Amino acid sequence: MAKRGFVQRMKNLLAAAAIGGSAFALGGCDPLVRESLLTGLEATTSALTDTLVSAFFLSLADEDTQSGTGGLTTTKTQ
Repeated sequence: MAKRGFVQRMKNLLAAAAIGGSAFALGGCDPLVRESLLTGLEATTSALTDTLVSAFFLSLADEDTQSGTGGLTTTKTQ
C-alpha cells in the first residue's frame, strides 16, 4: 500500500516537472511558434472540456429517461 502511494507521488512530481519545464521552454521559442502552439493547446483543451461536460449531462439524461422503463419488476406467481 505504501509503495502505491510512493509511485503515485513520483508520477505527480514528474508530471509537474514536465509541465513546468515546458512552460520555461516556451519562453525561449519564437513568438510566432509560441502563439501558434498556445492557440492550438487552448482550442484542444476547450474542445475536450466541452466534450466531457456534454457527455456528463447526456449520461444524466439517459439515467432519467431509462429509469421508468427498464427498472426491476416483480411478478406474483401462483
